[in-house]
Amino acid sequence: MIDPTERPGFSRSLDRTRDAADPLEPELGSLPDTGFSDEEMKNVTKTGTTTVGVTTADGVIVATDMRASLGGRFVANKNVQKVEQIHPTGALTMAGSVGGAQSFIRSLRVEANLYEARRGEHMSMEALSTLAGNFIRGGPFFAVNPLLGGVDDEGHHVYSIDPAGGVMRDDYTVTGSGMQLAYGVLEREYEEDLSNEEGMQVVARAVKSAVERDAASGDGIFLAEITEEGVDIEGHKEFDEVL
Repeated sequence: MIDPTERPGFSRSLDRTRDAADPLEPELGSLPDTGFSDEEMKNVTKTGTTTVGVTTADGVIVATDMRASLGGRFVANKNVQKVEQIHPTGALTMAGSVGGAQSFIRSLRVEANLYEARRGEHMSMEALSTLAGNFIRGGPFFAVNPLLGGVDDEGHHVYSIDPAGGVMRDDYTVTGSGMQLAYGVLEREYEEDLSNEEGMQVVARAVKSAVERDAASGDGIFLAEITEEGVDIEGHKEFDEVL
């Protein structure tokens, strides 16, 4: 009887696989290579940003400032809409690289529309937030830190999504370079069961607080009011218009 382990081909195959990775061991992923050098990264247009989202008794309020900058040092644009509707009753903010955020929003909006077309119903906020986290974790969307707010049959929801794809739900949350300043206002003023009108006042004060001290945030505020009826987004160059 022939012993297969004594055949020359067997030993060569064994040598080739001895140092191979164990297919049963977990494999760590890596962030996508942007192709930019450190010097080039200084000139990438970023939103800098303060984005705020709160749940209310009536729905969800999301607010952002209007400034885009080059590395947080030079104001590239003073009228950037950093919150976009991506779902009949959901909106997403931009924080981080403008190009990455715009591509991310388009992709997520397409997936939400495809889901509705195929199944005849809207995607839930939990499913949409999970999809958003999966996109960031495994996709080519560079340096984005969005905030998702929406209303569905399960209630009113706000999620922060970190640059590694982590998804966290809360009653209120903030992303962007002005988050510490905005959080201070929310910790003091947020209460459960706020009306949408009261929620707008709170988030506007939070964004205004960040704008006062964060150089990468400024030039006005966009407010998105999300209810079961839909998403209404309005921009205001002066905070006095909403406070």
